[in-house]
Amino acid sequence: MALLYPPVSFHFGVAFELFPQSPNDFRFQQVDGLSVTVETEDYAEGGENRVIHQLPKRTKYSDLTLTRGMFLGSGIVKWCKDAIENFEFQPTNITITLLNELHVPISAWYVVGAYPLEWTVSGFNAEESKIVVETIKLKYRYFNTLRI
Repeated sequence: MALLYPPVSFHFGVAFELFPQSPNDFRFQQVDGLSVTVETEDYAEGGENRVIHQLPKRTKYSDLTLTRGMFLGSGIVKWCKDAIENFEFQPTNITITLLNELHVPISAWYVVGAYPLEWTVSGFNAEESKIVVETIKLKYRYFNTLRI
């Protein structure tokens, strides 16, 4: 199926390989951090003073940030609290799936070895009518783009 237009970014799913989970553990408002860069190393060639070569060294993956309304009794929050409060880290894999209008995956990323770095709850303000938002920041080893 050929796409005539670029896909929309607001229809996606996030699935952790953690158990137990509640149905709300798949729902997120925002996902950021699917990013990889290639680090380089400078190499000055002897006799060639005009140019410093930059050679590829390794890849570096940015932190993954997940944002959603706060849910009570979340298995993902329990996993974060075990790591942050008890220092019991259990790296897990995550699948992030971009969906089309029929809820069929059109692209997916498999994030390997994720563990929590930070868990944040939004501020409280009696003058505003907003939901409480939680943000989870994860470090991971790498990700692969899955063929759909």
